[in-house]
Amino acid sequence: MRVTEFTGWERDLSLRYLLVEDDSDREDTDRVTLLARCADAEALYLTPVPPPREIVTLYGCPCDSRLVALATRPTAAQRLLGDLTVDVLDADGLTSPTSVDLIDVRVITHRPTPGAPDSVDLVLGAGIANTMYGAWAVPQAPASYRFEVRPTYPPDAEPTGTCLAARGLYPQHPPRPEPIHLIGCEPTDTLLERLGTPRPEPLVCAWLVALDRNGRPMHHLGVDVDITDVRPSVLGGALLDLTLADRCNERPDPQARAVHETWYDGEPAERNLWAPLTTAGRYEWLRLTTTSPYGPGVGRSGGEYHLDGRFVTDVPGLYLAIGEAVLGPGRDLGKNLSRLRDSLAGGPAVLPPFTLLWHSADTAREALSDRALVGDSGESYFDRVLQTLGESGVRVVLD
Repeated sequence: MRVTEFTGWERDLSLRYLLVEDDSDREDTDRVTLLARCADAEALYLTPVPPPREIVTLYGCPCDSRLVALATRPTAAQRLLGDLTVDVLDADGLTSPTSVDLIDVRVITHRPTPGAPDSVDLVLGAGIANTMYGAWAVPQAPASYRFEVRPTYPPDAEPTGTCLAARGLYPQHPPRPEPIHLIGCEPTDTLLERLGTPRPEPLVCAWLVALDRNGRPMHHLGVDVDITDVRPSVLGGALLDLTLADRCNERPDPQARAVHETWYDGEPAERNLWAPLTTAGRYEWLRLTTTSPYGPGVGRSGGEYHLDGRFVTDVPGLYLAIGEAVLGPGRDLGKNLSRLRDSLAGGPAVLPPFTLLWHSADTAREALSDRALVGDSGESYFDRVLQTLGESGVRVVLD
């Protein structure tokens, strides 16, 4: 069954969360099994636990590599290398069974590799993470002997260097996030049977789904169903409170709590409610927006629309302002450049040609002038958005 088929219960309490197990297959990718309906959750919204910082030594890095050139620059400020990814290669050098992310890398020192005059050992300070195994989880050291180092962003960046060995990539005690407390749970027979089983294995393909008042899913959080405590609920009745020793550190940002509370009653009716949020909160707000009625014969063209540009200080703010200007609060005309272009090509309730009067445009021009540059064209994100709108038949008037 789908998540939306479990969104009702005969209680006076609001139903705000579903705990479900992923039961999908190739024919039905949305099928889930209900484990519990829950009235609330605590310790769900958390600032990410920072990754453990380690001393990482990369042995035998070729002196003629770009990695060594960057790491041996003389200026103190240039000792900061940003985020790097170490791909751990198998003996054939063709596959990468795992990769380790080095967060906020700082060069501590460098020295010649003993017995190898053309190589350098780099000693780095870095946070250690591996998103392939869940945020900040770290795999076991593989039986491999070759390492490639590349910038973490963009994901398809070319390697900047190699090393023959590495120490410090695999901390023994990665941090653990706080457990999640599910409050006022009505467990299904499936979950009750599990609770009656001594020391069951954790379920790793489960979701905690946050709902709005109308039963619309707002957020899906992947969780480990490792229940460490069961007690009568503080809400009374036959309900239970459950503690999940969730091992995943990918919790919603604390800013998402305010977003979900605002959206709990449905789509917002006022403009610019997202304006006070940080960039993380704005991205969460943007994720909840919809593209309005969509389909053949729906769209209308022509007219003028006013974009309030006072709060366009980042990329999500840009798309939120465009969506509100054209379609209204709670709607978007695209969540990125590609989807903006697709929406303007046909389908939603407003279609080109039309005129967009962009007020306070200098706010966005300045905020986006030196970030999110597209390729090597020298265009800023602001320029590329204007180009996309113009090519799609939107007349933009900057104010």
